[in-house]
Amino acid sequence: MFFFLLPLFAADPSQIPTRLARPVLPSLFVLHLLAARLAAPKAEQPSNWHEKGVKPPQKKRGPSPLSVLVFSIPSPSRLLNYANVAINALLLLAAADLALTPFFDDASPVTFTRVGAVYPDSVKIVVRYPLSNSTDDTLTVLYRDIDAKTPEWKQGPALNLTEDKDWVDTVRLQNLWPGTHYEYVLAYSNKTLLPYPEHPIAFHTFPDPRLNSPTHFRFLATSCVTPNFPYSGPHHRHSIPGFDYLADYLAASAASEAAANDTTENVTSLSPPPTEFLLFLGDFIYADVPIYIGDDQEAYRRLYRRNYQSPSFRKVYEQLPIFHAYDDHEFINNYIGNSQDVPPFQNASNAYNIYAGNANYDPVKPDQNFYEFQYGDVAFFVLDTRRYRSAPTPSYDQTYRTMLGDDQLTALYDWLHKVNETSSFKFIVSSVPFTSLWTHDAQIDSWAAYPSEKAALLEAFHSVPNVIIISGDRHEFAAIEFPAPGPKGHLVREFSTSPLSMFYVPFIHTLLPQSETFFEINTTTVKNSEDDQDLEETEVTVQVPHEKAVAYIPHGNSKWSSFEIDTRDPTKPTLRLETVIDGKPAYHTEITGKPPTRTPQFTGLGALVTTNVVDLFDKIGLKPGRWF
Repeated sequence: MFFFLLPLFAADPSQIPTRLARPVLPSLFVLHLLAARLAAPKAEQPSNWHEKGVKPPQKKRGPSPLSVLVFSIPSPSRLLNYANVAINALLLLAAADLALTPFFDDASPVTFTRVGAVYPDSVKIVVRYPLSNSTDDTLTVLYRDIDAKTPEWKQGPALNLTEDKDWVDTVRLQNLWPGTHYEYVLAYSNKTLLPYPEHPIAFHTFPDPRLNSPTHFRFLATSCVTPNFPYSGPHHRHSIPGFDYLADYLAASAASEAAANDTTENVTSLSPPPTEFLLFLGDFIYADVPIYIGDDQEAYRRLYRRNYQSPSFRKVYEQLPIFHAYDDHEFINNYIGNSQDVPPFQNASNAYNIYAGNANYDPVKPDQNFYEFQYGDVAFFVLDTRRYRSAPTPSYDQTYRTMLGDDQLTALYDWLHKVNETSSFKFIVSSVPFTSLWTHDAQIDSWAAYPSEKAALLEAFHSVPNVIIISGDRHEFAAIEFPAPGPKGHLVREFSTSPLSMFYVPFIHTLLPQSETFFEINTTTVKNSEDDQDLEETEVTVQVPHEKAVAYIPHGNSKWSSFEIDTRDPTKPTLRLETVIDGKPAYHTEITGKPPTRTPQFTGLGALVTTNVVDLFDKIGLKPGRWF
């Protein structure tokens, strides 16, 4: 019977598991019971056909047993009907388990710590430690330089863990050296180590961007995750398959890196760069599907706790810094902020800030969620595509629709101007796709619904070399190109990758191959003349689509993209992208960008400090904070 739900799912691909299933599944199950009851064979009556000298009628053959069980077709066989009822009852119970577990799985005892924003001289650390797990009211962070010759633990900041913040606190560990490997633990106020974490959590401070030194690193991007999806039974309620795949990927990369750096082995492959961080582009929780949890602060917090109690996620967040953006399902489907006073903004954003937002980079303006950061000569701007967007209704003139709002637009333009000539690659992170090629509800939920603002931004992007847009949301992978209409413009690219652990629509493709609008360019072709003696130049007009898909992979319940940046050759900054689907590499591409036209200026003497004098400076009391 559940095959009958496919048309409902297809109506809105962003909504699977759909809220429509809540009333439909029980109703269909009741109808199935009635159909099975009506199809039950009647008791056979004694026949007197032979007394009348008439040949008895032939019994009609029913559907095959396989088709009865697969398609839930009523059958004259009592045994097959019983089997059908049992199968569909189990499927209904499985759907109920998936839908109702978030309401009953409190996850209140979960304890965790992870690394958030990483700077050249500091790092943010998130800790959840319910004080019921501790005999001391004050906990602290201890840290040390992994490569230091005197690896004593140094005193870090104290944690302010209170029930009103769900026993979560984010602190900033300061006075660190750029490009240095550290580790930290949690302790009581007397420096006695806590039982968790069992092993120190390692992190690596970012290089100083003022040094203009070459970089070679990787980062990951993905979005959309929910526990136990695809559904694997009640014993896997805490598992998140996408994070399991990702943990295996990180382990394999680390093993490859170690082997390549082992001089005792005859290794010919180049050493892979380290993976420095994960960009999670929204829908970290699903507050509204298959059942909306309600505008309740504790309910939102519970969903975040559920993810953090997952052993699958723990294998990732304990080894990799994570930077977040939110999308709609942290609030409610296709959420439009408009005003912070409109529910469910306050309760949903409170939970988001506690578990994700506070650990991000400091916002451009206070009480905002868009932010920027740099890794060496690579620049990032992470957008907030929900809080400030206007409703894309027909009555609202599209000329005045905005997704970003005035303050965020100004900050984005200022950032483009600042990094235009000094950064190699410029990554703009959008939770929803920038392209308008996705159909269905993407036409009202993505940038397609804000054509005027999008066109103005795209014009600015075309004036800046090496702009890459990263997006998620659609539960599919696509690589999009936005050709520049003018001869001096730069090609803009978008890579959209999701979900990490969620559904995909197997039979419906929702991405158009190219836009229906074109612009014209004049180009020159060279060919031999009719007598093959001379070459002739001919000017022709070519129609170029404003947007075109260069790769599209819709299948797969688990997707992420790895971005490898290599600027060791300053004349050829290189981006290598690998997209992994269900644990296996599925797409690769390599982009050679244009080099920056000028080097950044630095004002701190810390940029000149070499690693071999760090210990000496520490001993005489000179801290990094005095040099930046």
